Amino acid sequence: MIRYGVIGTNFITDWFVEAGQTTKDFKLTAVYSRTEERAKEFAQKHGAEHTFTQLEDMAASHEIDAVYIASPTALHAEQAILCMQHGKHVLCEKPIASHDQEVTDMIKTAEKQGIVLMEAVKNTALPNFKHLRHAIEKIAPIRRIVTNFCQYSSRYDAYKEGTVLNAFKPELSNGSLMDIGLYCLYPIVDLFGEPENVQATGVLLESGVDGEGTVVLSYPEMEGIAMYSKITNSRLPSEIQGENGSIVIDHIQTLSDMRVYYRDGSEEVLGESQTKPVMSYEIDAFHQKIKGESTDEMVNTLSTSLTTSHVMTEARDQLGVRFPADRSRK
Repeated sequence: MIRYGVIGTNFITDWFVEAGQTTKDFKLTAVYSRTEERAKEFAQKHGAEHTFTQLEDMAASHEIDAVYIASPTALHAEQAILCMQHGKHVLCEKPIASHDQEVTDMIKTAEKQGIVLMEAVKNTALPNFKHLRHAIEKIAPIRRIVTNFCQYSSRYDAYKEGTVLNAFKPELSNGSLMDIGLYCLYPIVDLFGEPENVQATGVLLESGVDGEGTVVLSYPEMEGIAMYSKITNSRLPSEIQGENGSIVIDHIQTLSDMRVYYRDGSEEVLGESQTKPVMSYEIDAFHQKIKGESTDEMVNTLSTSLTTSHVMTEARDQLGVRFPADRSRK
């Protein structure tokens, strides 16, 4: 069994634990929270034996093998590095850090300690992402990929009424790009690698974060376009365009409905039924890395995480979105 400690006791951590309990080798052992009351409440709900209110105590504990981090993004790097320095494997919720320098420091620590660090990006860990990767060859050469995820935030109404909740706080390294935008950018980088150029536009909110935006990634023979928003909705699908056809993806965040439309007029339905809890796939991939098991494709590699962070950091610079965490950038 892989014994977990969790950092964060919000609904995302609830989903994570519930998904983990459907996989093999998962055991929730410890819970960290700033308050003992909340830690005990979450631990009792999910059957964890140990609670901590000091993070270093949990990181040093011999009762856990791995840590899942679901705290605000601004805390990810510091918390992950602390846990890794104590020899704990780390599965860190997306985005893995506030900026690319933090990601570099996290990777260096993982390599030095000889442990596993992985970013918890859901859509690229799904089985249907492998189907998508293989299908690209059928319509190549690829000339354009457009990813779209625009979802009006349930917290935006409060924002407009004057209450700035966590989703729109720069001090927590939040905003549209850092949340929804990653679901659009990460698959592009995973499939096509590092771009030659990044161009970003968007709408800034008074709190200092972006409400929506578009990032264009330029490659030698194609372009990637990521459109995302937390202040509007969209029903537009995502699409990969090749000279021999196109792949239409209904929801880039779940890859639940994908179809190939060939240039000769024929069609093909892609993928399989993804019946397990969505987060269980990333947990399985994390466990395979810890156990050193080979996989058909490496899921959510550190190289992809670092390149995506490069893109997002450059995009934020162009948009004028600055976080307190950026003070640590060299």
